[in-house]
Amino acid sequence: MQKVVANADAAIADVQDNATIMLGGFGLCGIPENCIAALVRKGVKELTCISNNAGVDDFGLGQLLKTRQIKKMMASYVGENAEFERQLLSGELEVDLIPQGTLATRIHMAGMGIPAFYTPAGYGTEIAIGKEVRAFNNKMYLMEYALHADFAMVKAWKGDRYGNLVFRKTTRNFSTSIAKAGTITIAEVEHLVEPGELDPDHIHVAGIYVHRIFQGAHYEKRIEKRTVRINGK
Repeated sequence: MQKVVANADAAIADVQDNATIMLGGFGLCGIPENCIAALVRKGVKELTCISNNAGVDDFGLGQLLKTRQIKKMMASYVGENAEFERQLLSGELEVDLIPQGTLATRIHMAGMGIPAFYTPAGYGTEIAIGKEVRAFNNKMYLMEYALHADFAMVKAWKGDRYGNLVFRKTTRNFSTSIAKAGTITIAEVEHLVEPGELDPDHIHVAGIYVHRIFQGAHYEKRIEKRTVRINGK
């Protein structure tokens, strides 16, 4: 039951080159900032990263893209990262763009132990190339496989020493499923509390899914795109 580690560097110490890593968050909201910074420091390369987004140029997964540590990115939204665009267009980065609902479900299915499912999303587009297609009730569906990772990294608002996690608002998007889809799940938390301090009815991820947990530090509340005026007003 001893899951607490000293810091992010200790938590990701066994991540090696060519690892597949799944990272929680929605945009820049709720991303595992400390874990990402530790991966940059460790210098592991040839990573396959699975996340809702690719961060921005100087924050989130954008830091790993800047240092050329990612060889493949699997995501559903990448529109705020100029370095991502440059690497994609120059052929330096392998990219698998996945419809957001399909990405969320592939991750969720991995946590549930379901190997594959059918979805209509992407039928008739490039996304369908090479995939099994079946008709159900006169509608065409693609078969998609569950999406696993060697390491799953999430950030929660609160967590206890047993690994039980509580998220706040939008930070729950993707993270609650990602926490269940990794061979090793690492959680960084804003507040690390003692067992019994969390209301069982408020726990979003049970500790059984979490292998390592630590108290994070120096969190930033970044905004992807700040709008201060509309239509020149």
